[in-house]
Amino acid sequence: MTVQPRSSASTIILTNIETVPGKTITQHLGLVQGSSVRAKHIGRDIAAGLKNIVGGELKGYTELLQEARQEATNRMVQDAQRLGANAIVNVRFATSSLAQGAAELFAYGTAVRVD
Repeated sequence: MTVQPRSSASTIILTNIETVPGKTITQHLGLVQGSSVRAKHIGRDIAAGLKNIVGGELKGYTELLQEARQEATNRMVQDAQRLGANAIVNVRFATSSLAQGAAELFAYGTAVRVD
């Protein structure tokens, strides 16, 4: 996956494996991360309560997590750019519940330079 960051014309290669196929890692720059904390919306809670009764996808929460994942990824990419990276390897995502109705989505990986 290649991400075009919002704040720069350069692109960052993202991969969930330890290498970038066809490229050589020339410099290891360290861990980079990004996170987004999101709270549930009362309208989504009502819809989720109804879906719990009849079953089905909770689309409001799916959208919420997609937005949080994208924001966390963008912040991780900005962290990598600050270090001078042009790729991030071993990208991972994690979630955690911070409080009732609020969750964090955390993205992290290893910033590298590739040729």
